[in-house]
Amino acid sequence: MTPLYDCRDEAQLLAGMRHARQAIGRGQLVVLPTDTVYGVAADAFNARAVQGLLDAKGRGRQSPPPVLVAGVPTLRAIAAEVPPAVERLVDAFWPGGLTIVLPSQPSLTWDLGETRGTVAVRMPAHRVALELLEETGPLAVSSANLTGFPAATTAQAAQEMLGEAVAAYLDAGESEGGIASTIVDATPLVGGAEPVVRVLREGAIGRERLREVLGDLLEPDPAQPGRRPEAESGGGA
Repeated sequence: MTPLYDCRDEAQLLAGMRHARQAIGRGQLVVLPTDTVYGVAADAFNARAVQGLLDAKGRGRQSPPPVLVAGVPTLRAIAAEVPPAVERLVDAFWPGGLTIVLPSQPSLTWDLGETRGTVAVRMPAHRVALELLEETGPLAVSSANLTGFPAATTAQAAQEMLGEAVAAYLDAGESEGGIASTIVDATPLVGGAEPVVRVLREGAIGRERLREVLGDLLEPDPAQPGRRPEAESGGGA
């Protein structure tokens, strides 16, 4: 049976982090806590591991997973460009529950699925997740659940759904947030004809808070005329 480590116990935390780090290095999956919901993670630069993540969730390549990073320098390394408005979003909401979609660096040798040249990036506000990211580098992470089921807010709930498909479960108790991250598409800010930030999924960060930072660069609210339909979004943690 796949081990579950109680990361509130220092000894189990050390053992769990070591196991998780080794599992990621072998191309296996790990369930980890974040500040929103639990996520299932794979090495973002291991195409077979990322496909294993999609398979475990019952998801196709048309729904590529977001990437969790340990800090802003990694965002700048994997995004083709970080516009000033995105810098403001990062300053306001990272680490935290905001996932930002940007054009990816074309030189990166990875395969996250049908990304159309973009990457969805988030820095989580959780000590365990950040410590693991510092050791492994960027991780492809999606909410730890089967497609069509609610996102797991406990490691036990994730284990019930994902079982032996995961090599290690890191348990930090019930998720404090319990709400998946908000996902915004900032790609139109990079050479787009209409520079605007679109909300792909409403979650932990509300529109009002986004508008305080972005002003008119945020798309019109749903009740306002002229709003474009939202794109399909992936199930990021």
